[in-house]
Amino acid sequence: MAGVTDRPFRELCLDLGAAMAVSEMISDDPELAQSRKTRLRREHSPRAALRSVQIVGNDPERMAAAALRNAKDGADIIDINMGCPAKKVCKKAAGSALLGDEALVTAILEAVVSTVSVPVTLKIRTGLDRSRRNGVRIAKIAEDAGVQMLAVHGRTRADKFAGDAEYHTIEQIVDAVTIPVLANGDINSITRARRVLETTGAAGVMIGRGAQGQPWLPGMIARALRGQSTAAPSPETQVQIIQGHLLELIAFYGEFMGTKIARKHVGWFADGWFTNEPTTARRWKQQFNRLDHYKDQLEHLAHIQHFNHRTPRIISLAA
Repeated sequence: MAGVTDRPFRELCLDLGAAMAVSEMISDDPELAQSRKTRLRREHSPRAALRSVQIVGNDPERMAAAALRNAKDGADIIDINMGCPAKKVCKKAAGSALLGDEALVTAILEAVVSTVSVPVTLKIRTGLDRSRRNGVRIAKIAEDAGVQMLAVHGRTRADKFAGDAEYHTIEQIVDAVTIPVLANGDINSITRARRVLETTGAAGVMIGRGAQGQPWLPGMIARALRGQSTAAPSPETQVQIIQGHLLELIAFYGEFMGTKIARKHVGWFADGWFTNEPTTARRWKQQFNRLDHYKDQLEHLAHIQHFNHRTPRIISLAA
């Protein structure tokens, strides 16, 4: 979710009811610590509630130093990324590539836990590939090292995001450790969240791609699990939420970058809005992506309900 869960997106999800939001992953490379991209990824605000900062790398000492640096900057939780399947991360033997070296996993976790006083959490996948699913062993290593919570994406590194998430391995991991385990992968509705919790016995769910274009999803699921209202925002409210997000992106990045970053978020929203109408979605997004001024973007969003005179779909997440 690097490039997605920046501060404006995290704050929006929290405002809409998410329990916690984790930062974009931050490299352990000290030379990058003061780069503009890293500074933006490390930026916090009072609206962020618990501030969980995710770090990525493959060297125990550098990971420990990065954890300490971010804890001193105000992180309430240090989250370690051993789940990212991206080639540019794995080619540096980081992210989910680390799952193939259990000794190094142990060294990194022990170094980070022993260095910071704040809780340390871990995000993993179920293994390197389907013939090497070692998620249970990694979970036990994490628990022994002092990691206080584990999030498991129900795919291997080799799977990337293809196929369906495998919840049976998450269930095995839940049964193998006493620390809380969050289930992750393909959680895109209230019904799916409930089914995953029932199937795995996990302590909770973590939502990633499912929130793209519908940042109200985590809050809806959280309310549903508490027995509260599960109604989706009305079409008019959905548009207003996305317009507000656009303005927050402009305020955070400036107009030049903000208008460009808004295109992907608005594009995901349009894909959901024009469900089963990919041609219409593509045409609407093409028009939006040609706009270089945020006021024009806001106006284009305001008229999405009347594009081609089609009836808007209420994005319902209960199914």
